[in-house]
Amino acid sequence: MDLLLTTFLLLCFTAWLWLLRVLKPNLGPWKSTKFPPGPNPLPIIGNILELGEKPHQSLAKLSKIYGPLMGLKLGTVTTVVVSSPEIARIVLQKYDQVFCSRQHVDASRALDHHKHSVVWLPVDNAWRKLRKLCKENMFSVQRLDRSQGLRREKLRSLRDYVKECAVNGEAVNIGRAAFTTSLNLMSATLFSMEFATLGSADSSEEFRDIVLGIMTLIGKPNLADYFPLLRLVDPHGILRENTLYFKKCFAIFDEIIRQRQQSSDSSTPKNDMLEALLQINQKNESELSFYDIKHLLLDLFVAGTDTTSSTVEWAMTELLRNPEKMWKARDELRNVVGQKEEIQESDISRLPYLRAVVKETFRLHPAGPLLVPHKADEDVEINSYIVPKNAQVLVNVWAMGRDSSVWPNPDVFMPERFWETETDVHGQHFELLPFGGGRRICVGLPLAYRMVHLMLATLISSFDWKLEEGLKPEEVEMDERFGLTLQKAIPLRAVPTQL
Repeated sequence: MDLLLTTFLLLCFTAWLWLLRVLKPNLGPWKSTKFPPGPNPLPIIGNILELGEKPHQSLAKLSKIYGPLMGLKLGTVTTVVVSSPEIARIVLQKYDQVFCSRQHVDASRALDHHKHSVVWLPVDNAWRKLRKLCKENMFSVQRLDRSQGLRREKLRSLRDYVKECAVNGEAVNIGRAAFTTSLNLMSATLFSMEFATLGSADSSEEFRDIVLGIMTLIGKPNLADYFPLLRLVDPHGILRENTLYFKKCFAIFDEIIRQRQQSSDSSTPKNDMLEALLQINQKNESELSFYDIKHLLLDLFVAGTDTTSSTVEWAMTELLRNPEKMWKARDELRNVVGQKEEIQESDISRLPYLRAVVKETFRLHPAGPLLVPHKADEDVEINSYIVPKNAQVLVNVWAMGRDSSVWPNPDVFMPERFWETETDVHGQHFELLPFGGGRRICVGLPLAYRMVHLMLATLISSFDWKLEEGLKPEEVEMDERFGLTLQKAIPLRAVPTQL
């Protein structure tokens, strides 16, 4: 890999010298005095080296030098980074129509996923159709209310698993348990079946490994994203590996669809997402093909599992580091719900401290620290600077969540800061955008919002927790692993005790 990279850079340097001789010196918009300020780019590679292993943190530091609207050159990709709520409002609200397109990462091109995905498609008729399908058949208030029993069943499984670990004195891998619960909820909602078993490492977790593999690859640094010409050679093998994951995933979907079609005449139709999609397909295949269905199902799984579970893991991490906050949240749950009662989704509105804990977790540990990349469809002037057409636009919500001009004591976990404010996560308060904003706001927000609160309440209402191996709260590892979602570098493991 080092030899390939060195060869590539030498070839690029030779080409650059030739261009200097043939073309005029002004080679791109970053030379313009109206392009947003930023660090001077190096020849060929531009500012790639500025990103480091944790781009969200590196870009946050650079924004303190160059401002909340910052220009970079990442290889051949002109990039603009937004790092303040004021600029985010302009980009995601005032000029939402201009910035609603996507900058595709190369890994999203596996099996032409970017041409069928509700995440990566441009805002066109195909995108509107898919988004409407999701809202009407999965994420509407009516649909979510009707499927509450399904979520309660999965939460009981989570509680029973934690109870068993408490009896045996075993540690719980919080992120893994939350991921499996989210995965089973999604598979039950989509297919009326479970894909994984809590605490098990058998073949039922194949899909879990597929989802985590896809998320990791999409978030990996990739030279092909900075130099599109390299897509032909796939220098890191990311596209090839992701294609294998997609094929495995689609093979599972194909088998589920085949079984559903065979049983459709002999059993009562299931009231799940797949049934609704197949009915649309049978009425008009040109409206929704089997290929479209599989890409949509893939989107829902990938977006609906890892993001939710990582938020629950970070929330539990912060509560274990701040035991007084854990006690406060537990006392509220007992007063509102009762120690022996199951939390209902209608209870969430009566639990202001629990909601504050979740908001504070979103602020400090947003699942998507840079959101999904946007792209400018035309030149736009913002604060006297030009964001050029086709520029990649990154919204650094991680930086905004730790901005001392917005949040007093920004590095301190303090849920109480949300008691005296109406700030929420639904895309209207631009200082807190874990789900994005504008027309590209996460379509699964209504379900994710419910699931994060429900899982967190289940974990803290009936159990006390201590860190594994006698760790003290202040010794808990808080290092981040950057990817499409922001993971804990070292998984949180804690031992429960039933109250």
